[in-house]
Amino acid sequence: MKMEESDFPALYNSSDSASLQAQKQYFVALKYYLFLLILAAFISYTWPTHVYGAISSAALFLITLGILVWLKLQKPEDTWYNGRAVAESVKTRTWRWIMKSEPYDEDVPDEQAQKEFLNDLKAILDQNRSLSHVLEWTPDLGEAISEKMKSIRDLPWSQRLETYLRDRVVNQSVWYSKKSLWNKRVAKRWFIVSVVLHSTAVLLLLYRIKDPDSSLPIGVIATAAGAVLTWVQAKKHNELNSSYALAAHEIVLIKGESVSVKSEQQLSEFVINSEAAFSREHTQWTARKNE
Repeated sequence: MKMEESDFPALYNSSDSASLQAQKQYFVALKYYLFLLILAAFISYTWPTHVYGAISSAALFLITLGILVWLKLQKPEDTWYNGRAVAESVKTRTWRWIMKSEPYDEDVPDEQAQKEFLNDLKAILDQNRSLSHVLEWTPDLGEAISEKMKSIRDLPWSQRLETYLRDRVVNQSVWYSKKSLWNKRVAKRWFIVSVVLHSTAVLLLLYRIKDPDSSLPIGVIATAAGAVLTWVQAKKHNELNSSYALAAHEIVLIKGESVSVKSEQQLSEFVINSEAAFSREHTQWTARKNE
């Protein structure tokens, strides 16, 4: 019995969707902002004394100003991080519930365990009221407790352990591993681009020593180099590569601990420890936002 993303509570699916949408909006806006800055610098260099060049550059700077104002007012980055934090908190609670881990263990009547789970979801929602304007609910987002969640919870502990290892532990391990490698590759590419731009600027400056009257696009190159630096800092490829690689290794160790699970109680403890490890990565989202 496989736990799919659509089987999680509606709050998870809604906050996950809102986070992904806000992330996309943030990076699209930032991409246009940086591109238009470079384009404005290029136009100023190409037509330094032409009235149309000045008008075009001014118009582009007005557009970039509008993008900055939009980012400041709409704050898509806040929605991105907060939505991700809510989604991961709900996912952690969901796995603890379906695995009958404390405080939803087998000693608690099903009705009470369900009530406590719903109260925990309400608490998560109450703590993140700032997302109320972006959280949506439609029938396809599901209910607070899906039938798949109930079915897995009713399985014997050995089958629940198998489900947890496959759909949670291994799933997270593969995700972190792929993301770590992807960020490493992209970070290397942007580093090469940055080196090329800086080297080009140095060569142009050296050439200007030889020919002081030459017209060279040094300002355009400098603007492009600054844009690359801003983009890399926003994407945090190097930091994500390191943190994701560390998380992947930690999850491998978590998987190894599963061989010692021989009872319902041990499963509960294993899930609690595993989810605590997963949460350490998730709590870094807020820290990264403030860096």
